[in-house]
Amino acid sequence: MSALAVTERLQMEMVPDTEAFMKFAFHQAKLALDSLEVPVGCVIVDEGNNNVIASGRNRTTESRNATRHAEMEAIDVLLDQCRETGLSKAQVAEKFSNCTLYVTCEPCIMCAAALSMLGIKQVYYGCANDKFGGCGSILSLHSGDHSRKGFKCQGGILAPEAVSLLQAFYEQGNPNAPRPHRPPSQLV
Repeated sequence: MSALAVTERLQMEMVPDTEAFMKFAFHQAKLALDSLEVPVGCVIVDEGNNNVIASGRNRTTESRNATRHAEMEAIDVLLDQCRETGLSKAQVAEKFSNCTLYVTCEPCIMCAAALSMLGIKQVYYGCANDKFGGCGSILSLHSGDHSRKGFKCQGGILAPEAVSLLQAFYEQGNPNAPRPHRPPSQLV
């Protein structure tokens, strides 16, 4: 067995629940699709106890706020929990450094920057985000620099399912858009 194969096997053994957590994220994405939002969903998992501690789905149309991406929703849930329990800034930073985010689509530049600034430990995502991806498709914000901590990142987890959800959304057209740029039949 090659060294690469051994490394990949060890990674999968260390994270046996990756697919299960991604399926939780897909549940959130389907809720977004049902609400006529771009179907992206995510969960944040505490690595200490391997439990989902926050989740989110896109709510940009519903909230009329372009920053309400799935990751930002989940981050806000976790920050609210930290405030309710009275955690200090240092304790909040430690909390994020022990968390993994699972998301159906590569975090955009805004979300990747936020995750990096918060010090999330790692991110697993479904499909690449070729227009706005912040984890390698457009920018590599997960790599970190002098102003923010980086995080481990792995894509391609259940990618065909993620692409299928996005295609379903774009094929139906966006009834909330002020004026479609193209008719739904031309969107594939």
